[in-house]
Amino acid sequence: MSNFDSVFQSSVQNREAFWAEAAKGITWYKQYDKVIDSSNPPFYRWFVGGKMNTCYNAVDRHVENGRANQTAIIYDSPVTNTIAKITYKELQERVALFAGALQSQGVTKGDTVVIYMPMIPEAAVAMLACARLGAIHSVVFGGFAAHELAIRIDHAQPKLIITASGAIEGKKVLAYKPLVDSAIEQSVHEVKKVILYQRDIIKSEMKEGRDFDWNELVAASKPVGCVELDATDPLYILYTSGTTGMPKGVLRDNGGHAVALLWTMKNLYNINPGEVWWSASDVGWVVGHSYIVYAPLIQGSTTILYEGKPIGTPDAGAFWRVISQHKVKSLFTAPTAFRAIKKEDPNGEYFKKYDTSCFECLYLAGERLDPDTLHWAEKLIGVPVIDHWWQTETGWAIVGNCRGIEELPVKEGSPTKALPGYDVHIVNEEGIELPAGQEGNIVIKLPLPPRQPRHPLA
Repeated sequence: MSNFDSVFQSSVQNREAFWAEAAKGITWYKQYDKVIDSSNPPFYRWFVGGKMNTCYNAVDRHVENGRANQTAIIYDSPVTNTIAKITYKELQERVALFAGALQSQGVTKGDTVVIYMPMIPEAAVAMLACARLGAIHSVVFGGFAAHELAIRIDHAQPKLIITASGAIEGKKVLAYKPLVDSAIEQSVHEVKKVILYQRDIIKSEMKEGRDFDWNELVAASKPVGCVELDATDPLYILYTSGTTGMPKGVLRDNGGHAVALLWTMKNLYNINPGEVWWSASDVGWVVGHSYIVYAPLIQGSTTILYEGKPIGTPDAGAFWRVISQHKVKSLFTAPTAFRAIKKEDPNGEYFKKYDTSCFECLYLAGERLDPDTLHWAEKLIGVPVIDHWWQTETGWAIVGNCRGIEELPVKEGSPTKALPGYDVHIVNEEGIELPAGQEGNIVIKLPLPPRQPRHPLA
């Protein structure tokens, strides 16, 4: 039996022991009483009785354990010509102060906060500050139309909204505040407070009595510590895109989410603490939640928050520049990004301008990875190009190539094997399992591994 097969069998045959071992990587205020509560299927609960805080695990513990001066976040914004590095100590200070600002506006454990932000460090700070207080954040992709934002406001019923004055989309400046104002007008739920981060690129009008300036609030606030939470307390609500009807809110717990994401950083992506990881996505999507903010920070690695595009900011060499400049070990993005780069620079002329010897692996997910793009990227970069498959509802990969356990051969059209914890089967319409080589329906046997979502708002 291969090393991967041995780990996989352990995960499905000795589920509790497997995830108890993974949970040792998380700092608990109180050890959980039970790894998994199976008393109310199909509603399984992970690490019941455990006390922890996701923000503490992502920020404070690294400051306490020797990573205070290590870079936590590299903010790289070609659209504003800005590069900034934020250490774990600086991140702790910013998050603690903004949590104090939220607290001053009445936000407490169990409240919901909608975050509608561009790809700036303040978006991550807002998410972590909510997690620090035990407030449930619901990040809505910045730039979503007012009507889409209004639908999510009515579902989530936030205590307040956090936004910024705008973002740069292509060559245009997109004002966020009019969209937020319109969404508040359209929503049935009354939003009484808005915290606004004013950017240099665009200034927004403030509504007296309702709108508060981010910097002014922070200046008047005191830092606050992490609230002790149950592992089963919710961390966030994230809405599916709504392309198949009304968007559905995925509510994810703290404990299982932290355990699973930490496990994936080394075992799936082969990233170690202190190494530079880049997920070229947006915090408005699940990839941004899992792999821009939470997983790399919980691990103590360095994450890149990129405000730009694969092409046009300024050219098709944008990704290679970031990899070279920041010594990125691995990149995770969507196949669409590489199709765009391939179209603009089919012969890889921009790639040749940069030293990417630090780069070890490219991970792609989010839609089908076509063979042409796969082979083009493999030939150009000279590193493994790995497809993997997951979705908002799972929070991390269902199927992938676990390079941190055993790197398996890359096969076009295949995202490799089911990850440890996922008991995946192929069945026909009658639910009968099919032999290898036959097409059928993909089903996953319950319970799902840690971070299984709840859907109270569907």
